Amino acid sequence: MEPVTHFLTGACLARSGFNRKAAYATLAMTLAAEAPDLDVIWGRLGPVAGFEHHRGITHTFLAAPVIALVTVGAMWLIHRFRKKPTVAPIRWGLLWCFALLADLSHILLDFTNNYGVRPLFPFDAHWHAWSIVFIFDPWIFLALLAALVLPWIFGLADSEIGARRQPFRARGWSVTALIFVVLWWSLRNAEQRHAIALVQNTNAIAAPVTRIVGEPYMLDPFRWHVLAETRDYYQTAEVHTLHDVVEERSPDGDDLIYKPPVTPAVAAAKQSWLGRVYLDWSQFPVTTDVANDPIPYDTAPQPQPGWHTVQFEDLRFAYPGLGLAGSSTPARGKEALGAWVYVNQANQIEGMYMSGREQKP
Repeated sequence: MEPVTHFLTGACLARSGFNRKAAYATLAMTLAAEAPDLDVIWGRLGPVAGFEHHRGITHTFLAAPVIALVTVGAMWLIHRFRKKPTVAPIRWGLLWCFALLADLSHILLDFTNNYGVRPLFPFDAHWHAWSIVFIFDPWIFLALLAALVLPWIFGLADSEIGARRQPFRARGWSVTALIFVVLWWSLRNAEQRHAIALVQNTNAIAAPVTRIVGEPYMLDPFRWHVLAETRDYYQTAEVHTLHDVVEERSPDGDDLIYKPPVTPAVAAAKQSWLGRVYLDWSQFPVTTDVANDPIPYDTAPQPQPGWHTVQFEDLRFAYPGLGLAGSSTPARGKEALGAWVYVNQANQIEGMYMSGREQKP
């Protein structure tokens, strides 16, 4: 999920009752819930370096206890310089457990979306993705935000009438918000299974299916983008589970994506640094030799005569509107998380590009 949702989750977890058990629980759990995203610093080394390490070691069960320990260490330093007494008791061991729980909440939230996580890395590099919510879910965001803001607003009203301020007053709001998140996940999980079953039962796909998944839309839990793989092609379908509707196939054939041939340029691009990293992460990759076409970035140079441009895309992120309310299919080559490699006549790598930037060797 995006960073603010992680911060809000940690704060709501703490205010659901953990802040009564140990001092600094709210601050520690809020920071620990977002700490795994410190791996963004790898992006300073280039887009492929950042992509390779994103949701890497900091998003694992192995690193979680260490991140929790570092968080508690920061709380200890704050305590050393703090002069005011704490409301809750000082319990460093218990605070470490709470920080660990908050860190694990980060892994769980990232698992629920369609980008995925590798919680067992480095022992198992396999990516796991539940794919029931989009990377940003506005309903989860609003529920968590309301659980933190509304008690503060009501506290201002109480102060106006002279009511005594009550410590730990937001517990009920936070518990309610966390229950909502679990129920929301349950609804989306059920609707995702429903969408896949509708496609399978309507015989919308003629060839035997080897894999099938349902990708979420951001706002509507009853709308799904189903993606199926056969031996020769991928096929997509738009599904509305509330009315048990599978949209008719596109007359333009946009719902069929044939697996492109592996040319010498494609084979070379797959062995590049970008290719290895991308194919390790991608679950529905399409790697296409688009001849001498330029990379669709203003910062990318024009290909030289005889070069090949190889495009990498993951079909999980190539559906209409990227989870928004749009209905038209995005132009090929403009999908989110796309990447490109220039290959010269000798099948050597001349450039790697991602996120509008070039990856330097």
